[in-house]
Amino acid sequence: MSCSNTSSSSRRVFIARVVAGGTAIITVGAQAQGAPMVDEKDAQASALGYVADTKKADAKKYPKHTNDQKCSNCQLYTGKAGDKAGPCSLFAGKQVAAEGWCSAWVKKPG
Repeated sequence: MSCSNTSSSSRRVFIARVVAGGTAIITVGAQAQGAPMVDEKDAQASALGYVADTKKADAKKYPKHTNDQKCSNCQLYTGKAGDKAGPCSLFAGKQVAAEGWCSAWVKKPG
């Protein structure tokens, strides 16, 4: 009988973990939607030359920048296509403007 008790206990633990994991995923998604925007004056953002409008990037400091380089077409941007802002792997817990840019910009493949 101890074998069936262990099996029942294992199933309950497994189900509890699945529910907890699903809740965590939903919570992370909701937090990303309500996350604050990155402030251009933030130390990390400033160090990377982040601007909320790619057209305002410092051309003298970043001569390789072009206006078609935007957060929305960067590999590091994880927002959905068409959104005005979304998460970036460089700025945990914050969103960047889809039309923004920083010196870490890397073209999305494809």
